[in-house]
Amino acid sequence: MKIFLAATAVALAASSALAQEMVTYTTDQSFDDVVFGVENAILDEGLVVDHVSHVGEMLERTRADVGSDVVLYDQADVFSFCSATVSRSVMEADPMNILYCPYDIFVMQMADSEEVVVGFRTYPDGAMQEVQAMLDGIAKSALGLD
Repeated sequence: MKIFLAATAVALAASSALAQEMVTYTTDQSFDDVVFGVENAILDEGLVVDHVSHVGEMLERTRADVGSDVVLYDQADVFSFCSATVSRSVMEADPMNILYCPYDIFVMQMADSEEVVVGFRTYPDGAMQEVQAMLDGIAKSALGLD
C-alpha cells in the first residue's frame, strides 16, 4: 500500500508540473486589438465564446480587500470556449479528456508594460494535441502570425 501511495504522489506531482506549462506569444499590439483578434479567430473557427473571465478587473477590484498593494495587470481576460468536433474526437479517444473542456486562451498586459501576451496551457501527448493545435492556430491567427 505504501508503494501505491508513493507512486500516486509522484504521478500527481508530475501532473501538477505539466499543468504549469504554457505556450505564449508576445506582441506590441494594443490589448484591445489583441482581444478583438482572439474573439474573431475563435469565431472564424466556427466556435462560440462561452465565457470571458475579466481576471485583471477582478484582481484589481479586490486588491485592497485581500490586503495587497501589488498591481499585477493593466488588463487580463481569459476566453473559454469549446469545439463540438475537436471535443468529440479527443473524448472518443479517452472519455476522461472531459477534464480539459472548456478550452481557454488568455490575453494579458502586465502592469507598466507595453507588451501584450496571448497564451494557453499545454496539453498531454496523444489526442489532446489536437486541442493544443487548435488553440495555437487561434492564438497565431489573432496576432496575424498564421
